[in-house]
Amino acid sequence: MKRKIGIVGATGYTGVELLRLLVNHPHVDITCVTSREHAGSRVDAMFPNLRGYVDLAFSAPSDDALSACDLVFFATPNGIAMKSAQTLLDAGTKVIDLAADFRIKDIAVWEKWYGMQHASPQLVEEAVYGLPELNRAQIRDARLVANPGCYPTAVTLGLLPLVENGLIDVVGIIADTKSGVSGAGRKAEVHTLLAEAGDNFKAYAVAGHRHQPEIAQTLSSIAGTSISLVFVPHLLPMIRGIHATLYAMLTSEADLHQLYTARYAHEPFVDVMPADSHPETRSVRGANVCRMAIHRPGNTERVVVLSVIDNLVKGAAGQAVQNMNLMLGLAEDTALKQPGLLP
Repeated sequence: MKRKIGIVGATGYTGVELLRLLVNHPHVDITCVTSREHAGSRVDAMFPNLRGYVDLAFSAPSDDALSACDLVFFATPNGIAMKSAQTLLDAGTKVIDLAADFRIKDIAVWEKWYGMQHASPQLVEEAVYGLPELNRAQIRDARLVANPGCYPTAVTLGLLPLVENGLIDVVGIIADTKSGVSGAGRKAEVHTLLAEAGDNFKAYAVAGHRHQPEIAQTLSSIAGTSISLVFVPHLLPMIRGIHATLYAMLTSEADLHQLYTARYAHEPFVDVMPADSHPETRSVRGANVCRMAIHRPGNTERVVVLSVIDNLVKGAAGQAVQNMNLMLGLAEDTALKQPGLLP
């Protein structure tokens, strides 16, 4: 029997990416796709790539309709899922939030960075952080999953083996990251206009970005001590992709390539490239994979990890489907085996 799936807020880039991945999933049926603004209009009228795949119209969000689903994705702005999650959970519906409502455990820290009062603080502790490579067992048993942010996915996976094994100085880690403009969402803003973002490259939010406390929380939990992280994001003149260049100082000697290869040997969506490789964002476009390589320039004490993902797939919708598969007892890689798109 196929599981019933709902998507709240499916008019953004992560929403349409969820639809693209789920329409060929053999074990689910998309039964409810909501949008207050576009209720009554056909999904494939907005997203013509889905013609012949999705025969649904957007509907206004309804607790009754969503509660009839086995699992609901929230592909909404921050602050929406926290207002509805409890009702759905009480009805027996599992929830995956692709926004940040349940990622940060410290409510005061969350409220500081997101500028609003949390509507469901009682659910924050229960929510499982949805990074399968770290929390697979907990995700399988979860009814509420906080899907990680795109930058945190690339950074955390890139640093995970080093932090787990206590091989780097936890003070002074640098995450130098770059993202395509789709990471800003589908809303109209001047800085993502073609004439603004094209032929341009710039840093932003250097004084502080919401993803920094999310990354620090996860890495600190793994390390068992507070992690000091400098996180600097940049905007690239391309649509999809994240490239994270991660710098840290080694405190112990190890065969780093072997360490990474062993750590991710059984992970279906992490690819450790051969030594001295340089992963490219285009190699993961449209694919649910994090591709990485490890370097020690000049064989010094500094390690440099290169980590690339598609921000809309492994950084958002693909990872959410990966989590859904785990939560519903399905094969983790179902509907997620596509290679990257080249050229």
